[in-house]
Amino acid sequence: MSKAGWIRTLVLIAFFGTVEALCRTGVISPKLIIAPSAMVESMVKLLASGEFNDDIRQTLSSVGIAMSLSIVGGFALGCVLYWLPPLRRTFDPFLAAYYSLPHFAFYPLLIVIFGLGAMPLIVLATLFAMVAMIMATLGGLDRIPRVLIKTARMQRLSLLSEIWHIRLPAAAPHLFSGLKLAVTYSFIGVIAGEFILSTSGLGHEIAFAYDNFDNSKMYGLILFVLCIATSFNLLVFAYERRLARQRGL
Repeated sequence: MSKAGWIRTLVLIAFFGTVEALCRTGVISPKLIIAPSAMVESMVKLLASGEFNDDIRQTLSSVGIAMSLSIVGGFALGCVLYWLPPLRRTFDPFLAAYYSLPHFAFYPLLIVIFGLGAMPLIVLATLFAMVAMIMATLGGLDRIPRVLIKTARMQRLSLLSEIWHIRLPAAAPHLFSGLKLAVTYSFIGVIAGEFILSTSGLGHEIAFAYDNFDNSKMYGLILFVLCIATSFNLLVFAYERRLARQRGL
């Protein structure tokens, strides 16, 4: 483990150890937050009971679909806007102001179009996450050093070879940043949508536990969602580091 990894681990241990001590000694009321160890215990019990298997399956499948659509669609649209400057100049103001829009306000319209069920939430999460990938793609392609493009032209690489061997590797750091944001925003879009608008899914169960003051169940489910989202991002980070090592970075 790197030095930064050790520091990160020690900070997390210190933080959760402090919260654990404050909760166990009663400094922090259990009505406000339960001890981290109790959260883990609750999460394990909830998963072992199988009570929320259908909700987990629904939420994770919705997140997976939204994630895939936002990553692939965002990358494709980002490339189209990059290669068509007039079109990009048209959409730039809308992209800049996009996250100021209240996305959940479109949920009733999405229900009219797609009906009840998971589809409106998937569309909502995709729209929320896709623009992050579009912006990251544009940022990565914009920041490719011109010397690399000139070198590719001097070597007479075809356009496909230039994209595959020059442009994509040079833009990779920004692309991975967009990918991580798309993963996070997909989780936020689906979970928040279920929390406010749905009658099933993990978000709905967290909201139901909150409304009934069931802190044990609420924090257990929240911890599970955090573990899943963090695991996805750690996998992306590990793959990004592996590619960087292969390139000698």
